[in-house]
Amino acid sequence: MIELEHVVKKFGDLVAVDDLSLQIAQGEFFALLGPNAAGKTTTLKILAGLLKPTSGTARVCGFDVQSHPLEAKRRMAYVPDFPFLYEKLTPWEFFRFTGQLFLMPEDQIQARARALVVRFNLEPYLTKPIESLSHGTRQRVVIVSALLHEPEVFIIDEPMVGLDPQHARVVKDILKERAAAGMTVLMSTHELSVAEELADRIGIINNGKLIAVGTPEQLRRQAGATGPLER
Repeated sequence: MIELEHVVKKFGDLVAVDDLSLQIAQGEFFALLGPNAAGKTTTLKILAGLLKPTSGTARVCGFDVQSHPLEAKRRMAYVPDFPFLYEKLTPWEFFRFTGQLFLMPEDQIQARARALVVRFNLEPYLTKPIESLSHGTRQRVVIVSALLHEPEVFIIDEPMVGLDPQHARVVKDILKERAAAGMTVLMSTHELSVAEELADRIGIINNGKLIAVGTPEQLRRQAGATGPLER
């Protein structure tokens, strides 16, 4: 569902992503783990079609995101670490706008949005301007809008930023449920505990290089650890 082949991204002399190759299967929950400035966000932006790789190929659901961007983007959702929202709209208006972009029928938008709104406890905020909402509430609005069209691939950058523990738990549960139902999830995080809790496999990236890939158990064995990887 997600394929990266020898992807390189340079900004002048800086190599942000260095010959990265990776395959992520349908229904897999994959965490890209690394420190700040490791290349996580750049990799996700290449997959989302927001950055053009210097060399190499990125595919989503078999479609090259550079040569067939619309086909790839129809099948994915991307939630950046600092999402853009139309702040004069209400959350409900934003959900309708997002659904219409994906040519969803109005009744389908309504039904899916209502179900997600309940899960994310957004009912009190539906008619308030987005500009009046807290960062955590905006983050929930973005995640609901990204899930509306039921993407085959869900790419999310640092999903727990700004969320309180209750709503972080909701995000974790929903992403795990969707992955179990066949949605491919690619999450970037700098938090080892989050990656270990959620991911089927973890890829560790540093200085633009993918230095290790495996299940949490495989990575524990490589590290000679018996408990949580964080130890």
